[in-house]
Amino acid sequence: MLDRRRVVQGAVAAASLTIAPRALAQIKPPVKIRYNEVVRSTLYTPAYVAMTKGWFTEAGLDLTMSTANGGDKSTAALVSGAADIALIGPESAIYVQTSDSPTKVRIFCGLTSTDGFMLLGRDKVDKFDWKSLKGKEILGFRPGSTPLLFLEAALRKNGIDPQADVKLINNIGIPARVGAWLSGQGQYAIFIEPDASQLELDGKAHFLASIGETVGFADYTAFMATEKYIHDNPAVIQAWTNAIDKGMKWTASAPAAEIAAILQQYFPGVNPKALLGAAERYQRLKIWKNTPVIEPAAMEKFQDILVQGHVLEQAKRVKFSDLVLTEFAAKAK
Repeated sequence: MLDRRRVVQGAVAAASLTIAPRALAQIKPPVKIRYNEVVRSTLYTPAYVAMTKGWFTEAGLDLTMSTANGGDKSTAALVSGAADIALIGPESAIYVQTSDSPTKVRIFCGLTSTDGFMLLGRDKVDKFDWKSLKGKEILGFRPGSTPLLFLEAALRKNGIDPQADVKLINNIGIPARVGAWLSGQGQYAIFIEPDASQLELDGKAHFLASIGETVGFADYTAFMATEKYIHDNPAVIQAWTNAIDKGMKWTASAPAAEIAAILQQYFPGVNPKALLGAAERYQRLKIWKNTPVIEPAAMEKFQDILVQGHVLEQAKRVKFSDLVLTEFAAKAK
């Protein structure tokens, strides 16, 4: 019996020496990704879900996240090589494509389907009429920003000239906007979640309309990387897109309370009820995409808004095929 046991142990040891090196060779170390988000926002919930659920890790990616707090800063990080993948508005890729920079940026995966700002008013109304905004002050956003451009597009769609029919207050910094509203500035305002829900909970504002729902689908934020990085790392880009796709599918059907619970770790100190309200509203309005695919019509609408807002010349519009790489989203699973 003892001899038989030794023979078996010896056979196992020999087999392990033969198999182990081959098996170890198949275990690849995770790829380190320097990820840069333009701001911290509930708009980006599917990405936070993918992080929390471990789907980036499962895809073989070791993600380090930084927050730029500005589209220009996020774009600079990408172009300079300080970031590998960035989440920014499509306008950043458009501006880089039309610039003299030898480094070009391409979009490979969508995240949000449209603008996430809500139009709020000081008084509750049974049925909101956009024409009631005429002659009023609206707390907008900084000049040239996409939130302001989408607000202006919503106004024009409802027969209101943003330059002549209303007074837009666009000179208040982002951190001071809630305080400005509470101090009495403006009769109407646009706020993103969870600020919009918190103001409603406090009885300081009332929801009137969704800017994104009013304007329609026009991809508002997307993942992008330099052409060189994408060319050199197609497997990484596909793995990233696959993880985001999982995050989108989960977020589209998950209970709002579970979404809010995930958001809590990314927004410490924020009222859980406001996060729940944000999750319910964004889910209902389909602000979060449920597929990473970006459609040409949505990107054309986005560029229409830039042209109408006088931040992009008509002659400098970028062809969809030069702006968006579609193969990664098409293969996402």
